Amino acid sequence: MKKIIIAPSFLLLFLISTTLTYAESDYYQPAKDSKEEHVMDMLFLLLLPNIQEAVSNYYSDYLTESPSVYPYQIKILNTERTNNSFMFSVTLEVTPVLGAHNPVGRDQLTFSIAPSEIKLKDFKHMETFELPPHLQDVIKKK
Repeated sequence: MKKIIIAPSFLLLFLISTTLTYAESDYYQPAKDSKEEHVMDMLFLLLLPNIQEAVSNYYSDYLTESPSVYPYQIKILNTERTNNSFMFSVTLEVTPVLGAHNPVGRDQLTFSIAPSEIKLKDFKHMETFELPPHLQDVIKKK
């Protein structure tokens, strides 16, 4: 009698625990090696000096070393064309890192892009990550 109850219970538990699930990314990724991916990567490379400057300015109040931002740690959150012209507003999310890819935080940057200049319009620090023990000495004491 016990075998009749236990066997279906194990079978049911096995079926429930092996159901395939997946999380769909809410971040759009263009097809590998497509023209669109190339354009996105070029945009990241062109904006990288401005991104790095904004990140360095923000974290200089908190860290003795400037974190780095790599192109593969940039996500485009929003783009808008201004007045049907060649002026754009681009909002990005970046994850600056120290050392061997130790994330220090998550930040949102909005840039105004015009033919003659790129301007930082807004910088929002979204999240702070705890640094590992070997990087505690780069935190500025208050």
